[in-house]
Amino acid sequence: MASTSPAISVVVPAYNEAAGLAATLELVERAAAVLLQRDGSRAEIIVVDNASTDDTAALAARHHAQVVHESIRNIGRARNVGARASHGRTILFMDADTRLSPDSLVRMVEEMRDERSAGGTPDVRYPTPRRWLVRVYLEGWRFVGNLAGMAQGHAQFCRRDLFEELGGYDESIFVGEDVDFFWRLRKLARRRSMRMAMIRDVTVFTSSRRFDQWPLWRILLWTNPLFVLVFRRHRWAWHGWLTTPVR
Repeated sequence: MASTSPAISVVVPAYNEAAGLAATLELVERAAAVLLQRDGSRAEIIVVDNASTDDTAALAARHHAQVVHESIRNIGRARNVGARASHGRTILFMDADTRLSPDSLVRMVEEMRDERSAGGTPDVRYPTPRRWLVRVYLEGWRFVGNLAGMAQGHAQFCRRDLFEELGGYDESIFVGEDVDFFWRLRKLARRRSMRMAMIRDVTVFTSSRRFDQWPLWRILLWTNPLFVLVFRRHRWAWHGWLTTPVR
């Protein structure tokens, strides 16, 4: 019999994502059904409506997600609000345009049953971007990220107790809060002699829509680690980040 408390909570921040959120939630529901069938464990799905002006909240409710609202548009804050509303021992934070594979939640729950596991990420890939130069650039960053054990907010999971100990995501960071959180989680894991679960036999896909729409100069500027480090707390430096396309 499945436990009454969820083994994993899936937190999805969403701002004006009505156009694509249904496809995301359908795949989360499918992965949750596979988890229940194979493992007997339950997943809960929480969508944080981050001040949307479209039908994001209503669409999420139609897909049986728990909907919580955050009026301040800040993705780190939205993730923290979703975490506080959740009940799972493990929390998965994923973007509204990330597509889970059917066995992804099963693998995450399996990994996190090991008390030595602090958190981790599956293999995250972009569908083929329209421009070949952008494809090469993103694959290069994927290689560097895997080599460095870095994970962005497309799909990050962690133990609830460690998330709370770290204070969640830094809400003062406008861009790069996901990388900042993962680095802090890695440092805490090292101090506790724990490990990060980098799941490479499960691949999830996240949208390349932003890179398909941005000019090349903007991609190179906004993904430059030095630029991110200097301006990550300055909202004015990221005009259009949330809306062209929505984040």
